[in-house]
Amino acid sequence: MTDVNASAAFITDSLQRPLRDLRISVTDRCNLRCTYCMPREVFGKDFVFLPRAKLLSFEEIVRLANIFLQLGVHKLRLTGGEPMMRHGIEHLIGALAGLRTREGQPPEIAMTTNGVLLPRKAQALKDAGLTRLTVSLDALSEQTFRLMSDTEESVTTVLDGIAKAQAVGFAPIKVNVVVKRGANEHEILPLIRHFRHTGVILRFIEFMDVGSSNGWRMDDIVTAHEILATINRHYPIHPVDANYSGEVAKRWVLSDGSGEIGVIASVTQAFCGDCSRIRLSTDGKLFTCLFANSGVDLRDALRGDASDEDLRNRIVDTWTRRGDKYSLIRHAATGLATTVPRKKIEMSYIGG
Repeated sequence: MTDVNASAAFITDSLQRPLRDLRISVTDRCNLRCTYCMPREVFGKDFVFLPRAKLLSFEEIVRLANIFLQLGVHKLRLTGGEPMMRHGIEHLIGALAGLRTREGQPPEIAMTTNGVLLPRKAQALKDAGLTRLTVSLDALSEQTFRLMSDTEESVTTVLDGIAKAQAVGFAPIKVNVVVKRGANEHEILPLIRHFRHTGVILRFIEFMDVGSSNGWRMDDIVTAHEILATINRHYPIHPVDANYSGEVAKRWVLSDGSGEIGVIASVTQAFCGDCSRIRLSTDGKLFTCLFANSGVDLRDALRGDASDEDLRNRIVDTWTRRGDKYSLIRHAATGLATTVPRKKIEMSYIGG
């Protein structure tokens, strides 16, 4: 891979936020139909997913990732859809693991997965060079798990996948829990009881208004304040400092030392201020915000005669003009965490 103008200054957007994280959606398909992400009434048997020819190839993803690394990105996160549904995903991970940041260090390569395929894929992912793993799991009880994920899969499969991932050396594993009122708030304490003393970091996420198909309502939110109060009544907690600038989750530890939790107040607390993330969609569009309604196409340039320098300039132009602050605008509109009416790109298309 060529070094793309490594001597250039690190780039920042119009709000002086640096570019540090690239999230790569490798597929728009998923083997679950979670009600807050890909509800079956929208993503049913007649839904038309992207044809293979429109997906970025692994070679195209690696080429773009190398350019991003030379612009200052340190972390690559593979998302979907469900990234393990992309055939040969371990080969992409291996190629990405061979890249280097502009400082000459290997990048952090992370994946967010629903865990269903993890029992049989964990070793291959580790061997390929995946460094961090986040598993989405919204409930421990079979009934609630199947209701929220709209699946016949068993929660036991996901738990087995987490155990397998720990056995092959992934640590610490993070487990993301989207909390929706009337659906799974009763699962908060059982999840803590289950994962105490395991080294797994639980992260509770407010149900947020991503995309246009999940029927989001403010009344469905269990706020970060409520989540923390519920936990603290049974397991006293105290806050700890962020691991790095731009970390989305506020960190807390159980006072008895049995574990760490994170809370992502994705609605009630604006988190735009130090956002350093950019997203690459499955078909090669660049999105500068999770709540975006349009992206910048890179696929046509990749498949044309664009040089690495041409692609770099397009990326730099996109980031330096970035002024996204959706959650801040949402708050400023009324002083409350109400959604700003507009059509937004689905999370399954650009990754969470």
